[in-house]
Amino acid sequence: MKLSVIKLDGKAAGDVELSDAVFGISDIRGDLLARYVNWQLAKRRAGTHKVQTRNENSRTGKKMYKQKGTGGARHGSRRAPQFVGGSRAFGPVVRDHGYSLPKKVRALALRHALSSKVKAGDLVVVDSVSVKEAKTASLRETFGKLGWTKALIIAGPEVETNFGLAARNIPHIDVLPNAGLNVYDILRADKLVLTKAAVEAIEARFAEKEAA
Repeated sequence: MKLSVIKLDGKAAGDVELSDAVFGISDIRGDLLARYVNWQLAKRRAGTHKVQTRNENSRTGKKMYKQKGTGGARHGSRRAPQFVGGSRAFGPVVRDHGYSLPKKVRALALRHALSSKVKAGDLVVVDSVSVKEAKTASLRETFGKLGWTKALIIAGPEVETNFGLAARNIPHIDVLPNAGLNVYDILRADKLVLTKAAVEAIEARFAEKEAA
């Protein structure tokens, strides 16, 4: 499929041929996208939640009263969860929330996410993203003219320094190199902006996987 290429000033810069295997999937599978997003969000959780367990509580473990004859329940420690100051039963502990997701599922989900943007008309291909000066105000004005209010920009192998500095303080604009491309950020953005270099890298990446 062909898609028009523009420059940052909005002028036309020719066309680019997109691979149907990567950008042309018509039947978008929501279950794949959900699996990937859940995996991605679980993997980035800190997992630092923690409560005191029985062996960490400083309250006494001495038996409080004799076993029989009190008419009350038989207790042997102030650390029990039913007492004020006791430990919490089955509370959270430090752990890794991440789990594994097959590489083929991840790759297929990424293709479906890219295709969903094409299908919705929310994929934009630009010639390149670079500015002479790192001026946030002028870049915000440029994005306003292009209608990019909530966009993910994949800039190529590396983000040009001035462009990255100018864009980093603009709300709802994310600029990433090719290596940062992911399903969650694609779906979260209203517009997906790819440079021609990014398109070539994405198609080469999937071509290598198919060849393998």
